[in-house]
Amino acid sequence: MAAEVELKVKEVIQRTYNVKSVRLEIEGKPNYIAGQFLCVRFKDNPVLKRYLSLSSSPTETGYIEFTKKITQSDFSCRLNNVKPGDPLMIKYPLGKFILEGLSGKIAFLSGGIGITPIRSIIKYAVDSHYGADIILVYSNRSVRDIIFKEDFDRMQKSFPKLKVAHVLCEAAPDFQCIVGLINAQILKNEVPDYRERKFFLCGPPPMVEAMKKMLVEELNVLQENIITENFVGY
Repeated sequence: MAAEVELKVKEVIQRTYNVKSVRLEIEGKPNYIAGQFLCVRFKDNPVLKRYLSLSSSPTETGYIEFTKKITQSDFSCRLNNVKPGDPLMIKYPLGKFILEGLSGKIAFLSGGIGITPIRSIIKYAVDSHYGADIILVYSNRSVRDIIFKEDFDRMQKSFPKLKVAHVLCEAAPDFQCIVGLINAQILKNEVPDYRERKFFLCGPPPMVEAMKKMLVEELNVLQENIITENFVGY
């Protein structure tokens, strides 16, 4: 059962021009499964809270991290000003968007800020030498919108079983990507063995529903091979 605890901000990291990660200090090894989420609220305001995915992996000790797109919401405006030492009230772990018990071949489809639990899962897989073969197809508007770009670059180099395919609306010089939106043909090209894989989908609800429909109706992927997380924590 998840209990609420008070944790201090350890570090704030600017991931992109409009996305920040907040690291919260804990002692020792964190107690959650990669892919789970937490509830964050401000100590002096019980109403101002959000459910946000953990972007850190349980293999990263001394802190837990969540990552959020900074919007004009009251929560975002307040979060944008937190600094090391500030207290936050946290309830975790929550959710079942997890890799546990799966092996073989796995594919992740994600867009924008929906990458946060996937970063947690893939980092865990890399650090623990997980036995799965992993393909990530990650959609963004432009290169500057790619969250954890350097992380995924490093992980691909250190983990031969990981392939990352970037799908962008805007082409970029000197950056390998597919221009367009994720569709059935792109998946056939980037995930040729898609019928052998479990698919994890994470992003805004309309994207998740569109991806699920495409997998089932156009690629004949079985419903039981699709695991979803609707990312509504804006």
